[in-house]
Amino acid sequence: MRLIRILCAAPLTLGLAALLAPAAAADSPSPSPTATASAGGAAAATTFGTSFLTATTLAPAQDAAVTAATGDYLYWSFAATQGQTATVQVTVALPPSADRHGPQTWALDLFDGLRRRQACTAGPQDATVDQNTGSLTMSCTLRQVRSWAEPWSDDPLPGTYYARVSTSDVQQQDLGLATQVSVHVAMTGDADDAQPQGGSLRAPLVPPVTPGATAGPDTGAVPTPAASASAGPQPGTLRAAAPVKAVSHWYSAMFSGWNTRWYWTLSGGGLAALAGVAGYRFTRHPRGSRFLRPAPMPRQSPAPPSRQESFHS
Repeated sequence: MRLIRILCAAPLTLGLAALLAPAAAADSPSPSPTATASAGGAAAATTFGTSFLTATTLAPAQDAAVTAATGDYLYWSFAATQGQTATVQVTVALPPSADRHGPQTWALDLFDGLRRRQACTAGPQDATVDQNTGSLTMSCTLRQVRSWAEPWSDDPLPGTYYARVSTSDVQQQDLGLATQVSVHVAMTGDADDAQPQGGSLRAPLVPPVTPGATAGPDTGAVPTPAASASAGPQPGTLRAAAPVKAVSHWYSAMFSGWNTRWYWTLSGGGLAALAGVAGYRFTRHPRGSRFLRPAPMPRQSPAPPSRQESFHS
């Protein structure tokens, strides 16, 4: 009897579960498209770092959408190669105006792998909004990355770059309020476009085929070497000067070639020996008998007799 009751209740239980499943799926919150995927199709990063060492790395075409507290320093890192120009865009959704107590100022700073702050060629890096504004936008476009820049200079080099979002001016009561921060990194150019911005040179410079010769004042064509040799010097044509032959002397071979250092060594040694002898000669006292003979003592007058000798005499 108990088995029959269980078998009869099973269909009813399955039917109720099938009816309640769609309602539960509809009530469950679905993740927002911004938090799950970025514009490039990659999953958006939901974390951030608080320093250069803990910065969250963003893959190519990957955005970031995080929830942070007002007053925190938010760090992300991304890679840039030669020929690329990076543009970082940041959108901050501020807390409700009823919870804020005044205007806020946010800043976007970009650094290279050596922690050097990079200048922006376009875009506002700072944004100040009043208490009633709900969001703000900042952007920064770096200079084109070049592979021939000097490491000690401030020019952008290929490698890792850091983006820092922070609040530079905010009321003390507003610190800690929850904010929504979205970061988008866009790259333009590639290694084939590794030229200075505004430059159009795409081929190496070619040296002139007839160096030292110019066209005449009345003709616009440059004479070829064969025509110049057959026709001789033409009026209005500059001829290259013949190389000057080196003048040799009898002593030229002595101070040139493999034996140069031997001559200089022997000459230097002889001069050093002469300087030592001369210095010894002029600094030491000369030796001679007349300098060792004691000087004669001057003659002294006899001493006067004492008073006692005078009394006895």
